[in-house]
Amino acid sequence: MAGEHILVVDDEPRYLQIIRFNLEARKYRVTCAATGEHALALLAQGEPDLVVLDVMLPGLDGFAVCRRIREVSTTPIIILTAKGADEEKVRGLGLGADDYVTKPFSAQELVARVGAVLRRAHPTSPPPSQSALTVGDLEINLLAQRVTVRGREVRLSPTEFRVLACLATSVGVVLTRDELLERVWGGTSRGDYHMLRVTLWRLRQKLEEHASDPRYIVTRSGVGYMLAPPG
Repeated sequence: MAGEHILVVDDEPRYLQIIRFNLEARKYRVTCAATGEHALALLAQGEPDLVVLDVMLPGLDGFAVCRRIREVSTTPIIILTAKGADEEKVRGLGLGADDYVTKPFSAQELVARVGAVLRRAHPTSPPPSQSALTVGDLEINLLAQRVTVRGREVRLSPTEFRVLACLATSVGVVLTRDELLERVWGGTSRGDYHMLRVTLWRLRQKLEEHASDPRYIVTRSGVGYMLAPPG
C-alpha cells in the first residue's frame, strides 16, 4: 500500500539520505530523526506506520528507543545493526523489533524488508470462516489481530501475531523452522533461525503461565514448532 508513513532514525547523514531517497522513490512518506530523543518527540506527535531504527545512536540509543516504543505501541520496527554484530540483532529482537537490516545494506534489501514488514502489519483479511480461532483458553481474532489468553488481552507486535497466526491455523501440526521463516519473513530471511527463536521466546513470555515449560507453543526438537491442541 503506497503512501505509508515511515520514521527513519539514524545519526549518519549519508544513511538518512540513502534511506529517504529509496523509500520516497517507492512513494512512501518519510520523516527523519538523527537522535533517539528527536524520534520519541516525533512519535508523540503521531504514530508512523513503520520505524527504521539504527541501534547505535548518540545519547538515547536505539535499544532504549525500541523499548520506549514497545511500552506504548505495536508499531512495526526494523532495526539497523552493524555487520557481524549478532548480539545487537538478538537484543533488538528481544526488545520487540520485528526485523533487522545489517549495515552496509543494499537499497533493494532495505526496500524488500520494509515492504515485507508493512504487509505483515496489514495482512489480507482471512475468509469469514477463519476470522477467529480458539485453542483452549487462547483466543485469536485474525481480523482484528487481537489475542486474549485466560480472558486477558495480550498486546503483540505484527510479527509476533503473524507467527502465532501461522501456528494457530495448523494446530497440532509441527511447522519446520524454514516453513515459519518463509511464511512470516519471506525468502529474505531463510536460515535466520535466531530471529525466529527470539520471536517465539517473546510470544511465550506473553502467552504462557510458565514460559520455561510452555503449554501452547511447543518445540519438537530437531523438527520445528507447533501450537499444541488442548488436553
